[in-house]
Amino acid sequence: MGAVVGLLAGVGLLLVWLSVSAPPAVRRPRTPGRVRRHLDAAGLAGTSVAGVWTVAAALGVVAFLALQVLSGTATVAVAFGLIGGYLPHAVLAGRARRRQRELAEVWPEAVDNLASAVRAGLSLPEALGQLGERGPEPLREPFRAFAADYQVTGRFGDALDRLKGRLADPVGDRVVEALRLAREVGGGELGGLLRNLSSFLREDAHTRSELEARQAWTVNGARLAVAAPWLVLLMLSFQHEVIVRYASPAGAVVLVGGAAVCLVAYRLMVRAGRLPVERRILA
Repeated sequence: MGAVVGLLAGVGLLLVWLSVSAPPAVRRPRTPGRVRRHLDAAGLAGTSVAGVWTVAAALGVVAFLALQVLSGTATVAVAFGLIGGYLPHAVLAGRARRRQRELAEVWPEAVDNLASAVRAGLSLPEALGQLGERGPEPLREPFRAFAADYQVTGRFGDALDRLKGRLADPVGDRVVEALRLAREVGGGELGGLLRNLSSFLREDAHTRSELEARQAWTVNGARLAVAAPWLVLLMLSFQHEVIVRYASPAGAVVLVGGAAVCLVAYRLMVRAGRLPVERRILA
């Protein structure tokens, strides 16, 4: 009996020692969800994900009730309720894409301003802070916040990390990391690096804008092809004797099948026509 008690006590002490001496588990940073990434990319970092879902739910309910009163057909009302609930996400994704294009167009000018400021004798943090006052308008607010961060903390690397989070832009990630590398390595090649970076960004933005202009008709055609059947269905909602046919099981099958075909066809056309989206690999 004494041996058993001693064995249990030894095992307990061993477990206590292992729990104290074991290194703490490293938690990987949680990857933000799709809605959160769209909010950051759209410049709406202060908006919560719950707020987006609340607006989506409210629009879905309003669309459902409006079509239910208009058509008196529950299946049609549900279809438009789902469309209304998806609308905020589509608007948010479109705004994120537009902001990314806008930033890609103004980054060369911003880098030129940096090169001029460095050539004039300003330090790199001072040159970055100056963009908050004299830089391109879409970039001023994030760089004002960077200047305030650096003034308070004096930590260039941490201020750059927060700047990347505010920009939430793949081109911005490349620019920030190039500046971080130039700051850490040092030397007198910063001006040349900035001029080369500006030239590269300008050529990249010009090429992408030309390609987007050529393939825009494909994406717009896909959107028009998807929207047309639902606009026709909305017009039919004013004719009660016609729209009531969709209340039957066969009508519900037609709606579900049409929605599935529209979704698959739209995704295929957009995937075929849209340029690859640059991802934030340095975030």
